[in-house]
Amino acid sequence: MNPLYPKRDPNAAFRVLGGEAIVMNPVDSALFSLNETASVIWRASDGSRSLAEIVESDVCGQFEVEPAAAMSEAIAFAEALAAHGVLTLSDAPAGSV
Repeated sequence: MNPLYPKRDPNAAFRVLGGEAIVMNPVDSALFSLNETASVIWRASDGSRSLAEIVESDVCGQFEVEPAAAMSEAIAFAEALAAHGVLTLSDAPAGSV
């Protein structure tokens, strides 16, 4: 599997309250309520690190979760937000040629 580099839409509005993020899609004003684990991924999604790196260092580092299970859920989460346009997934880091 090729690495996925998630990047937040710079126009998406979000706030983190008590470790959980609320994200608003700028296109249709849809709101997404993210749990603590998803919020960690969201905040780290700047396009510079792969989803696997984020899961390994940030998610598994903060939560007691098996890496394979965390990665599976992270991919589903990232693909769901990408389908709504608030996250993009690339096969290369942001800014690389």
